[in-house]
Amino acid sequence: MWDRLLTDCHALTMVAAPGNPLGLIRNAAIGIHEGRIVRVGRRTELAGTRASEVVPLGGAFVTPGLIDCHTHLVFGGTRATEHAQRRAGASYEEIARAGGGIASTVRATAAASTTELLEQSRTRLHALMRGGVTTVEIKSGYGLDPASELRLLNIIRTLSRSERVRVVPTLLALHALPQGADRDTYVERMVGDLLPTVARLGLATSVDAFCETIAFTPAETERLFDAAASHGLPVRLHAEQLSNQSGAALAARYQALSADHLEHLDAAGAAAMARAGTVAVLLPGAFYTLQEERRPPVDLLREHQVPIAIATDCNPGTSPLLNPQLAMNMACTLFGLTPEEAISGMTINAARALGMADEIGTLEPGKAADLCAWRIADPAELGYWMGLMPERRLVGGMDA
Repeated sequence: MWDRLLTDCHALTMVAAPGNPLGLIRNAAIGIHEGRIVRVGRRTELAGTRASEVVPLGGAFVTPGLIDCHTHLVFGGTRATEHAQRRAGASYEEIARAGGGIASTVRATAAASTTELLEQSRTRLHALMRGGVTTVEIKSGYGLDPASELRLLNIIRTLSRSERVRVVPTLLALHALPQGADRDTYVERMVGDLLPTVARLGLATSVDAFCETIAFTPAETERLFDAAASHGLPVRLHAEQLSNQSGAALAARYQALSADHLEHLDAAGAAAMARAGTVAVLLPGAFYTLQEERRPPVDLLREHQVPIAIATDCNPGTSPLLNPQLAMNMACTLFGLTPEEAISGMTINAARALGMADEIGTLEPGKAADLCAWRIADPAELGYWMGLMPERRLVGGMDA
């Protein structure tokens, strides 16, 4: 006997088929047992199935739980003053070089107590959960020294253990160079001291860096990625956001899970990502906040059949975004994605970007029973409304 049988619904399985990119099954039923999906099919196919609880969903569309695969959720303070500076014409680089940007958040984070950081981050996490997120990646990166980064990763671990959401921790080891720091010494400290400690303690499941003119060079990024490989940790990369540093191709050489931002991606980088299976994570919140004019080359990604994921990039400076539906809407209106691509971008392709496609991202037997029921008339509404909440959010098959 199964634990639960969801009926009277339409299932967006995200298992694509010819003419059916979202794998839609109308008049569906979904069987759940011990936190796993055991059967998805037409309601008539599951008629007579025995379950401890039958849950009619009133004609709702059911999707896999949304996956926010790129966030910087744990930080102190805000950067609202930078919003005003940008309105006055200051660029991201100008703000950063004047001591603002990431450096200002590092100071605010250091000044906050662990309890304050935990509760501020929990509030932001709850906002994502209300929007239908059942899995969220959270990066460190606002510590800029080994002890502070370990503190942030331990806060992320506490969130994971205390909330009904799957948290995927990432060590953002090379985010920004502290003012006055020697580059080689700093990189060696983060690569040679911090990364082995994080690996030994199991505090992160992947390693990230910001490869950019105002951050870290390709050579410095390679040092980090070589070390990550030696510790068995997959990598991802902030790449080609403000300029083309050939970061996407670099990431692909290391079989990176994802390359993120990509406004300045070129054909060589897209081809390298395609060969490596590296997912393109697009972050429309940052594009919007920074008032960028150069869009990620979506047509190039389509041409090379690079999977496209979407994330909020929630952070205090360039993407104070806590609404997954708005991220999908922005991806459609700003980047030209189709509604189907947007939904895939926060389900199956986001799962691929986390290396978790065997566990989440589709409605298939054996997958985690993390899903959302939406009171909508058409799947396109998921990328249309700016603030639609799921009627029901299930984690492990139970109401959350």
